[in-house]
Amino acid sequence: MTPQTKNTNQLKSEIEQIISQTEGEFAVAFSTNENPEVSVIINGDESFHAASTMKTPVMFEVFKQASEGKFNLDDSILVKNEFTSILDGSKFQLELSRDSGEKLYESLNKHRTIKELVFDMITVSSNLATNILIDLVQPGNVMKTLHANNIYGVKVLRGVEDMKAFNAGMNNTVTAKDLMNLFKLIDTTKQLPEEYRTGMLNILLSQEFNSIIPGKLPKGIKVAHKTGSIDGVRNDSGIIFLPDGRKYYLVILSKNLKDENAGVEAGAEISKKIYEFLTN
Repeated sequence: MTPQTKNTNQLKSEIEQIISQTEGEFAVAFSTNENPEVSVIINGDESFHAASTMKTPVMFEVFKQASEGKFNLDDSILVKNEFTSILDGSKFQLELSRDSGEKLYESLNKHRTIKELVFDMITVSSNLATNILIDLVQPGNVMKTLHANNIYGVKVLRGVEDMKAFNAGMNNTVTAKDLMNLFKLIDTTKQLPEEYRTGMLNILLSQEFNSIIPGKLPKGIKVAHKTGSIDGVRNDSGIIFLPDGRKYYLVILSKNLKDENAGVEAGAEISKKIYEFLTN
């Protein structure tokens, strides 16, 4: 056992202590980009409800299809609010009151660019933008791309707020380990032109919900990330850029939280603990 591995084992114990003090279930996946020994995996292969973290693989598929010439990111697309349930083909609409991307509803029956919709999907977690983009690229294609990159623990079956499918248990799910692998792919991919990779990172860096991974980090630390939350679930996932040029990948998933604020607090504390491990 190397000294670095020993220290990582201590870090894992400290993270497990944080988790033990919070009612609910957690998964954590952390690794650096430079040394595979510097990693912590806790419940890394356990399936969790994706919530809005499923929007990250949708973004990757949009950029991939754009790179293949299927459309241009600056193409305009109609903003609509009618979608089809994967359960029975019935139509449903999204409720403004349940969506954090409220501003997009002002553009109903108007056109916005694909790039603008991706930005809203990630930065303010717009469900309306997400469903429009999923109709564009199709969940099956998202899954094909994930599988082609050996990512099998991230499952995108449907759009958001398809309540018939939700009640039937047809949900988007993620594992901490493979969601982390997706962020590694975004960060290092050679499949897409460099400006597309940079474009995805810049969108993730513009995230407006910053209470978990960035929550207790020093001001100015750059985090390219995507959160996700539903009842009993508070997730965050992304890439953290250190001032000295190093970076690391981190995914924190939760479910069955008795107190969602306590889940956010635990996630932020885990993130802080990992940052201090790498910088102290």
